[in-house]
Amino acid sequence: MSDTANPLLDGLRVLDCSRLLPGPFCTLYLAQLGAEVIKIEEPDGGDYARAMSPELFELVNRGKKSVTLDLRKAEDVEAFKRLAAEADVVVDSFRPGVMDRLGCGYEDLRAVNPKLVYAALTGYGQSGPYRDRAGHDMNYLSYAGVLDQIGSAGGPPVQSNVQIADLAGGALTCAIGILSAVIGARASGQGAFVDVGMQDGSLALQTVALSTLRSLGHTQARGEDMLSGALPNYNLYRCRGGGYIAVGALEPKFFQKLLAALQEELVPGAVSSVLASAASRLQKKKKSSGGGKSSGGGKGGVGKLAKLMDDPTRARRALAPVRWALVAAFRLKTRDEWARILEDADACISPVLSLEEALANEQTVARGMVEDHGGKPALRNPIQFLGAQTRSGGAPALGADNAEILGRPA
Repeated sequence: MSDTANPLLDGLRVLDCSRLLPGPFCTLYLAQLGAEVIKIEEPDGGDYARAMSPELFELVNRGKKSVTLDLRKAEDVEAFKRLAAEADVVVDSFRPGVMDRLGCGYEDLRAVNPKLVYAALTGYGQSGPYRDRAGHDMNYLSYAGVLDQIGSAGGPPVQSNVQIADLAGGALTCAIGILSAVIGARASGQGAFVDVGMQDGSLALQTVALSTLRSLGHTQARGEDMLSGALPNYNLYRCRGGGYIAVGALEPKFFQKLLAALQEELVPGAVSSVLASAASRLQKKKKSSGGGKSSGGGKGGVGKLAKLMDDPTRARRALAPVRWALVAAFRLKTRDEWARILEDADACISPVLSLEEALANEQTVARGMVEDHGGKPALRNPIQFLGAQTRSGGAPALGADNAEILGRPA
């Protein structure tokens, strides 16, 4: 079978009116999946990211084309409508109503192309009291309750350098909406308006905290829910020299393996005794001689640990000695020493890597995630296919494709 048997999004034309990060990241994925993405930029400077962060612009606009149009001019609005008449998708990231006032909104464009999918990626969506507010990633995360959940127990909220609202809540959510609407348009002949608010998309990611709310009637404080700090077997530990190990031994079977591997490395003492005791309590009891069921799933240590999972506060208190022992144990060796010792333990353990280390990591290299782009690293599309192929390319100069697409110079 040919590697290019499935064309993916080949033939899909996208007019990208967005700027900065969320919209361009969304259309980057579409371009990597084969769509023709044409950036619509103002003649005087274009996308703000060109000047604000040239490297960011380069990364999120690879594989696209660029034309310059001033949509405040009637002749350029008509040129844009001619492009829209032949396009499949328009993406904009302006506040609600901006494109309508320019005569380029959804209703204006669907009049010339009923099959058009129009995606508006905004902070708060097209409705509600916040629709016209300005905002950025941290604002959407704060309103969605996400920022409140990030950080250590007793500490302040922590900003992430991964833009959760912009990229996961916004760009990727929008890409799903666009592709769904395109499939529907091809089947029905009718396009759709795709309304994606980054606050909405971020709120939709709150699955774990919402499950806690449903179970207990309230959320847990920052750093104190089951996956944010309550459990010693799902936590981060500082090692000698300052590095960190991520312990993701959530299931009892992985926790048992971790405790066993640690005990082999520790000299007898208080720390070893606490870990040995915890390991012993996790062992399932044998079946009774009368053929009864094993009590491990209900009354044994595994069953008790499972019950603790329903109550983060109880879990944190009951497992405090184990947490203390793990803190002490991991301080005895460096991050890389523990990573080597535990790599074959099958216990969901990993070193906390810097981005530089992650780019050079053997798994990253084996998956071919990094490509050389102008002598600097860039990331390929993370979706891998059999029977199809993603694409790459450079970011366009401002108006580089005016002649080809508009029939006029840059």
